[in-house]
Amino acid sequence: MRPIQGALAALALSLAPALPALAMAAPTTAPATTDGQSPQPAIEAGNYPYQLFLPRGYSADSKADWPLLIFLHGSGERGNDLARVKVHGPPKIADRNPHFPFVTVSPLLGADQDWDVAKLDRLLDHIVATHRIDRTRIYLTGLSRGGHASWRWAIAQPHRFAAVAPVAGRGDPAGACALKDTPVWAFHGDRDDVVTPEGSFAMARAIRACGGQRSRLTIYPDLGHNAWDPAYDDPALYYWLLSHRLPTPAAVPATKTRKDRK
Repeated sequence: MRPIQGALAALALSLAPALPALAMAAPTTAPATTDGQSPQPAIEAGNYPYQLFLPRGYSADSKADWPLLIFLHGSGERGNDLARVKVHGPPKIADRNPHFPFVTVSPLLGADQDWDVAKLDRLLDHIVATHRIDRTRIYLTGLSRGGHASWRWAIAQPHRFAAVAPVAGRGDPAGACALKDTPVWAFHGDRDDVVTPEGSFAMARAIRACGGQRSRLTIYPDLGHNAWDPAYDDPALYYWLLSHRLPTPAAVPATKTRKDRK
């Protein structure tokens, strides 16, 4: 077993006794699901198809709600092949490790498209309304183009996410104050000539200038654009994500609650 797989399996096992404590209100109904990773159609016309991973032990009938991790891929995976989503990052790990301790949603961006926050919001609403999700433990990460979108979505909806981890992405420092209370861990290679490291440095400086004390930045020496391999292969990232939770859960739109989706 590779070190990352072994460490994440240990993480999942360490969390198992605590999962009942994560439980929220029981859903009235939930779709029949099986664990593992599977391709899913778009929830509506114009939205994104996605890979859905359910950890081993997930059950729609249990009283335990699970942490949710949203992963946004980069430009290289755009197109019509949903399997491409699993080339990097959390869905790649989840595909090999049934104990990866997050429900993981990895949407696919169409060719020549950019991420649309409104569509992502609707997808997230759908997942929360139809699956066993702890709404105080929803996490966001993405690489390159997905890293840009992670910054953008978190700025637009800072109270939706318990923690955010943009990788090799750049954000808009003008909106950084929205993240002053959000735990953020950004990653970048110091020799990145596709998205320069200043894209992460500028956000870190801007958040701290607003009084934010919950952001951190890792710069990998002598590394180009591919900051995602060391970032996502480090179990410390997943421990860090799971160490954060929202003080109160973000609301699910009234028209999309589990009760309404009979």
